[in-house]
Amino acid sequence: MKHFDVVVIGSGPAGAGAAFKLAENGLSVAIIEKEKLPRYKTCGGGFVYRGRKMLPFDISEVVEKEFYQVDTLIGNEFHFITHREKPVISMVMRDTFDEFLVKKVIEKGGVVIDNCKLTGLRNEADKVILSTTGEEISTRFVIAADGALSPTAKMAGWDKDTRDLIPALEYEVEVSEADFERLSGVVRFDIDAIPGGYAWSFPKKNHLSIGVASSKRTKINLKQSYKDYLVTLGIEHVIAESQHGFQIPVSPRTDGFVKNNVFLVGDAAGFADPVTAEGISNSIYSGLLAAEAIIESKQDVKTAEGLYLVKLNEKMLPEIKTGLMLSKFLYSQPKIRNLFMKKYGQRSFEAMTDVFMGKRSYPTDIMQTLSRRIKGMLFS
Repeated sequence: MKHFDVVVIGSGPAGAGAAFKLAENGLSVAIIEKEKLPRYKTCGGGFVYRGRKMLPFDISEVVEKEFYQVDTLIGNEFHFITHREKPVISMVMRDTFDEFLVKKVIEKGGVVIDNCKLTGLRNEADKVILSTTGEEISTRFVIAADGALSPTAKMAGWDKDTRDLIPALEYEVEVSEADFERLSGVVRFDIDAIPGGYAWSFPKKNHLSIGVASSKRTKINLKQSYKDYLVTLGIEHVIAESQHGFQIPVSPRTDGFVKNNVFLVGDAAGFADPVTAEGISNSIYSGLLAAEAIIESKQDVKTAEGLYLVKLNEKMLPEIKTGLMLSKFLYSQPKIRNLFMKKYGQRSFEAMTDVFMGKRSYPTDIMQTLSRRIKGMLFS
C-alpha cells in the first residue's frame, strides 16, 4: 500500500495550492483527481488579483485576458467603473489553468493520480486508509478540495450540509465577430439583472462566459434570466453555446472544517466570496492555510487542526461573515441600497475593488457604517 504524508482530493486551485506548498516543504503529497487531466471545469473563470498574488509563480501563460477596469451596473440607475494599474480580474479557462497548477506540483515532487475516484475512507490508528477505483492508499492527513458537492466530506462524517448554496447557470457563448468586438473589452457584473442576484459577462480569448446567479430561495427560471441578459447585452444571435448549471457555496459550514484527519478547503468548506461568489482566490488561500497548519504542526493532527482554525479566524472567516451581511444588503434590500448608492456608490465600489486587489478586507463594522450613513441621509 502506498503511503503519503498528505493526500489531496481534487486538483483544482484549492487542492493544487495546498499540494504545492506541502511538496515545496518536503512532505510527500499526492493529488487524487477523479477525472482524466486536463478536464473541463464549470466556472466563470474570473480570477481576482488578490488570488493571483498568493501564487508563488507566474501564471501569464494560461491567462486568456486581463482587465484593469470593471463595470458594475445596478439595475438601470447606477453604473460604476473602477480602474487599477494591475489587472483587477484575469480570465482563465479552468482546464488549462488547473493543469498548469498541477504541473507546478509535480515539479516540486508531488504525485498526481488522475482518472481515479475516491470510493471510501476509514481511520486506522493514526492514519486514514483511502479506497479508490485504483488502489488503497494510506496517509496521515486528507485535504478535501473536491468542490461544492464534496463526496469526501460526506465520507468523513459531515452528514448534513450547513452551507448556503446559491444556484448559478453559466454558458460558454460564441457570438458574432461584431458582438465579440463590442463586448470583449470589458468585464461586466450586473446586479439586479436577475431577481435577487446578478449576471456577468466575462470575455475569454475567443468567446464570452455569460452567467446568472440568484440569492433568492424561491424558484427562479435561470434559463429565462440568461436569455433576458443576452437582450441586455445586445446579443441578437448566438452562434454556439454550452450550458453548465452548478451551485456556489457562499457561506462556511457551521459544523467545523476538520474531522477524522480530513481538512476541508475551498468550496467544500464554503469559502466563496458571498458578494461576488468568486471562489478561486479563497480556494487557493484556504488550501495554503491548511498546508501551513500541517507543516507547522510537525504532522501532529490535533495541533494542525487547531492551527488551521486559528489561521481561518485571523482573516478569512471574519471577511466572509462581513461579506454575507454586505451581500444581503446588495441583493435583498434594493430600496435602501439604492438610496445609499446615490451618495456612496462609487466610493463603495472603489473599496470593493481594493478587496479584489488584496489591498484591504471587507470592514468588520460594515453594517454599522451602512446604518449610520443611511440614517444620516434620511434625517439630514
